[in-house]
Amino acid sequence: MDKKRILTAVIFFVIALGFILWQRESPEFVKDEGAVFGTFYSITCKSPDGKSLQKEIEEVLQSVNASLSMFNDSSTISKINRNEDVETDEIFEKVFFFAQKISQKTDGAFDITVAPLVNLWGFGLKNRENVTAEMIDSARQFVGYQNVILENHKLIKSNPNVMLDAGAIAKGFACDLVADFLKKRKIKDFCIEIGGEIVVSGKNPKNKLWNIGINKPIESRGNINNDIEKEVKITDCAMATSGNYRNFYEKDGKKFAHTINPKTGSPVSHNLLSATIIAKDCMTADAFATACMVVGLESSVNLCKNNPEIRGIFIYEKNGKMEILDTK
Repeated sequence: MDKKRILTAVIFFVIALGFILWQRESPEFVKDEGAVFGTFYSITCKSPDGKSLQKEIEEVLQSVNASLSMFNDSSTISKINRNEDVETDEIFEKVFFFAQKISQKTDGAFDITVAPLVNLWGFGLKNRENVTAEMIDSARQFVGYQNVILENHKLIKSNPNVMLDAGAIAKGFACDLVADFLKKRKIKDFCIEIGGEIVVSGKNPKNKLWNIGINKPIESRGNINNDIEKEVKITDCAMATSGNYRNFYEKDGKKFAHTINPKTGSPVSHNLLSATIIAKDCMTADAFATACMVVGLESSVNLCKNNPEIRGIFIYEKNGKMEILDTK
């Protein structure tokens, strides 16, 4: 073999070896899935070493569960609802103070003290046949974000019957915590989804913006519908959707949704089928999406105008047809 061929072979070998090493060192997208908070999570991220971070991610999720889950008897919020002498933890305090701020911004449409009404109507409004006006009035006296204050790591209630429900904000906050964890690990490209609440950063595996679908709000009474009504291309933000089209009942020709209005104490009835909020963080998106489903379309648009840090995508019914209003 002459020197020219030897040199060519060496160069080819070096290039091939470099390519192999580059592939090994090049970050790869990994996907972790599991169950949490009575729902499912799916996290896709560009891992520097191509390894799963599921164990660490679930530790983050369990920290939220230990603080805010009403289905966990030993959680901070469960102990508070039982009026036990308990000091509030960092997660609870951050969510509580944020919830109070959103309650003020939404004039009480979002209210973390709605638990007595939720318990009265039952999950999915299963108790609706037995609920009376007197029972609603009785429960309403214990609902109102002004009825609780937090001082020196202690929650002070105006009445022992006041109870908290963080279900409309906990998933969004959990998404934010996982996002913070990934960023601390120097991971810039990821998509976090917990029960429909989403945080995205950087680019997707195709090196493009993350393409997120908003479900078509088809009336299905609990059946899952995966048809997409609208797609949005986003990055470095969060998105949450709240809808009433899967849980509703009809009475006297009117449809009532599973969302409870903290002020009236009753399920809402309006033409807004789903509210999607895009914000900088998922806790904000989650809380505002819930508030929008309480107040209806017109007031939701006003909420977006008064809070320019959020974008609303509203699917509503008009003359028997679905319409979309995007505040972007």
